Amino acid sequence: MTLNLGGLLANSAGKHPQAIALIENSRYFRYAEIDIRARRLAGALHELNVGTGQHVALLSPNCSAFTISYYGILYAGATVVSLNTLQTADELAFQLTNSEATTLIVHGDCQATGLTAFKRVPTCRHLISIDFGDCDTTRPDAIPFEQLVAEATEAEVFPTMPDDTAVIQYTSGTTGIPKGAELSHFNLYYNAQYVSERSFSLWPDQINILGPGHVGLAALPLYHTFGQTNIQNGMLFGGGAVTYLKRFSSAEAMHVIERDRVTFFPAVPTMYFALLHDDANSKTNLSSLQFCVSGGAPIPIEIKRQFEARFNVAIQEGYGLTETSPLAAMQKVNETTKAGTIGKPIDGVEFRIVDDQGHTVPNGERGELLIRGPNVMKGYFKQPQATGEVLTNGWFHSGDIASLDSEGDISIVDRKKDMILRGGYNVYPREIEEVLYTHPAIKEAAVIGVLDDRYGEEVKAIVSLKPDHQVVPDELVNFCKQYVAAYKYPRIVEIRDELPKGPTGKLLKRSLRSSHEQ
Repeated sequence: MTLNLGGLLANSAGKHPQAIALIENSRYFRYAEIDIRARRLAGALHELNVGTGQHVALLSPNCSAFTISYYGILYAGATVVSLNTLQTADELAFQLTNSEATTLIVHGDCQATGLTAFKRVPTCRHLISIDFGDCDTTRPDAIPFEQLVAEATEAEVFPTMPDDTAVIQYTSGTTGIPKGAELSHFNLYYNAQYVSERSFSLWPDQINILGPGHVGLAALPLYHTFGQTNIQNGMLFGGGAVTYLKRFSSAEAMHVIERDRVTFFPAVPTMYFALLHDDANSKTNLSSLQFCVSGGAPIPIEIKRQFEARFNVAIQEGYGLTETSPLAAMQKVNETTKAGTIGKPIDGVEFRIVDDQGHTVPNGERGELLIRGPNVMKGYFKQPQATGEVLTNGWFHSGDIASLDSEGDISIVDRKKDMILRGGYNVYPREIEEVLYTHPAIKEAAVIGVLDDRYGEEVKAIVSLKPDHQVVPDELVNFCKQYVAAYKYPRIVEIRDELPKGPTGKLLKRSLRSSHEQ
């Protein structure tokens, strides 16, 4: 049996050719149009002898050209190498080389770093430019994307196999060199189907497809699996529409939600926080929102409750990693009031929680979360040792500390590497962060372990404050002492204007640790 992830677009174009698929700055693209454009790009890649087994790198912000390029690469039978637009030329050159990409499709917004990286990688032979404008004249070897999707010969969708690699997605590289997770056509198709048909229903009693009339807001970067699966692939699977934000701001997000009547908003916790605390939210009509999903990091319980009360829409907490395509667990649509859990594994996915010896721990006890199912990656591209370290007998070692309650719901306690060992006691930063978020002055909070001569590690909290609020470190120390055990509360508190964040809005604890050491 053959399966191409791109087939989900082709199927929707056959069923809903005149339905709106993409919305970009009030410009509407219908399914029939983007299907033809993707087929033309696939045809152009074939003319360049780029096809099955070859890797095409895509460096672009959220826009229609990203989606058309993504599916055009898949239609051609090639593999998408999805690149982070915030990376340096050195980082991009490494990933172009490591992934063995033969072609780079680069957007004008990324031309400086993209072209520098391209020049350094002789094995990357072809350059396709999106919206370069006048810069096209400086690169006579660049092939304009707009010309290809307007003029090239249309290709049929190549019949790839389910286990063929559809996307190589690089991990953030929080420990060492970034690794390219190989995600198969089946991995990503299965995840997209779940998002479209089951995430927001009481399946199997009811299937609620995100079909025509539904609009998903692409505020998360599409170069990341969270955005690809939950917004782009999930919406297009059922015939819904995707509307784009190049860069997230609360003001622009609210404008687009109101303008396009957005029904589906997947986001990270910092985005929900920004919308909740933007004074303009009372003047903007966000009543179209029906489904909200939070992932990427645990959402503070207090933020979730306030958002749901303010906007009258529940937030379903989900969980996953790049290596799991990414969705692995999600709260049911009728169980969101149970705060602090990620719900249960999605259909077909199994979880185990084990101790350091690999033994399953009893309910309520903490251990590392292991995942097995059709969403788990093939492995890291050309890195068998790294693959063997995280995949054992089909079980993926997540590196997350979790616990299972009596109802079968999972709570993520923290990252295994984030756990603080203070004087022989395990301290889980998220527990202290939840307490800090209940303080009226706290805007953002992160807790890390720092080296200490006496205890090995000491607990440090780094916070930012809400506008017009003042607090001193000792006050926050005393506040935490009321709610956590004596060995847990932070002895060190640092107050900053802002906390560092990654491209998806996740707080960067690695950066906080580095700055403390310096």
